This record gives sequence, C-alpha cells and structure tokens, in this order.
Amino acid sequence: MKRDFHFHSGKHGAALAIRVTPRASRNEIAEILSDGTVRVRLTAPPVEGKANEALIKFLAKVLGIAPSHLEIVAGKTGRDKLVSIVDMDVETAQSKILDYLEKA
Repeated sequence: MKRDFHFHSGKHGAALAIRVTPRASRNEIAEILSDGTVRVRLTAPPVEGKANEALIKFLAKVLGIAPSHLEIVAGKTGRDKLVSIVDMDVETAQSKILDYLEKA
C-alpha cells in the first residue's frame, strides 16, 4: 500500500513534518496523516526536552544516520515539529520512512 506524504527539500537536505505522541507504550512511526505529517509515538514524557531527545534518537535509527544530522527547527515545545535532515535527499528519507512502515 503506497502512502502519500511529502517531504520538503532544503538547502542542505530534507525537512520532515512530525506530530509527536508522548508517553506511548513504544517508540514507533504510527502513520502518515492526510496532510503528509508523520505521526511518531514516543515512550518519553514531554518534559525537560526528553521527548525531543527521544525523537532525534529514534529518527536517527530509522534513517540510519547520526543524531547530529537531525535538528528540530520548529515546534520544540509543541507536538507538531519540523525536523531538518542534513545531508540526506528527500527521496532517500522518504524511502527509509516507508521501509520502516512496511516492516512494522
């Protein structure tokens, strides 16, 4: 099943719209929402930046890159975030997200 979602090309990589659900039972990409936002469930609570740290570590694992190549560029205190992926093109990032969803 092909899911329709969109990444944004940036000067040095891709940007990904994320909606975080904290305090979940496990870390996972739950779904791609109709507007293209990737919904991610995290076990971490939304306090003292713990959910943001968990998000970066989880996305780094899914994308197969170092956490230092990811940055939350908008939405650090909310559930909706924009994450920049440095040195990875849009097609590669999208492929890795879809591969994760197919294996889940």
